Amino acid sequence: MDVFYKKLSQKIKAIRERLGFSQETLAKELGINRVAISQIENGDRKVSAEEIARLSRVFNMPADILLDLNKEIEVVLEKVTEEKPKEKTGRRISVPQKNLDKFKEVLLYVLSKVGSKPNVGESVLYKLLYFIDFNYYEKYEEQLIGATYIKNHYGPTPTEFIKIVENMEGKDLEKVQDSYFKYPQTKYLPLRKPDLGKINTQEQKVIDDVINSLSDMNAKQISEYSHNDVPWQTTEQGEVIDYESVFYRTPPYSVRDYSEDDIQ
Repeated sequence: MDVFYKKLSQKIKAIRERLGFSQETLAKELGINRVAISQIENGDRKVSAEEIARLSRVFNMPADILLDLNKEIEVVLEKVTEEKPKEKTGRRISVPQKNLDKFKEVLLYVLSKVGSKPNVGESVLYKLLYFIDFNYYEKYEEQLIGATYIKNHYGPTPTEFIKIVENMEGKDLEKVQDSYFKYPQTKYLPLRKPDLGKINTQEQKVIDDVINSLSDMNAKQISEYSHNDVPWQTTEQGEVIDYESVFYRTPPYSVRDYSEDDIQ
């Protein structure tokens, strides 16, 4: 295989991992099997024009950026000190230090509560974080973590998750490859207690409510549950889920008591 396809295969793998998609998830989005994805990422199989078009949709990026090996999606964890970002073409998701700190502590708090449960792997964590973020926004019209969630086949995926976890591995948490009912599962276990000084009582109440109501679900159950939430339903595949859509939720999902003043 020529150099272009070899580099393209590496780029596809890198983007998939940054977006938090498993090979199985991406395979379903493209309508091919997981082995084909593995072959593409290893440079053993060329990508067809139709698959490039589908990848462009799933990755939410123009095909020309996908095919241009000098352009990429970049998730940036900002430093406390102000630095001018280098000019770069492509899609850039910037995570401010304040949001990064909150993400870490909320994730550690959730893991301290339910990380050891056999059903709680990476996919379940994604949905728990989504409902924590969107429930808080509906209730208080403010960000809690404020992560960027993409709609994919298995439900909302926090785009920043993989990059932040890479930053935490070995210091704050450990990543464990496991299995659950014979299915591969990625788990995360905390290596330290969360800093509760960075999670106020109001935030903790919303987090606990989500954990208590949803953390016993397995990946399939919580994925199907997320599919019936209005923010997910009103978003195109591969697009960012808009926080504002939370105010159109149906009663089973709504966590806010709307007064007559809210409705007017």
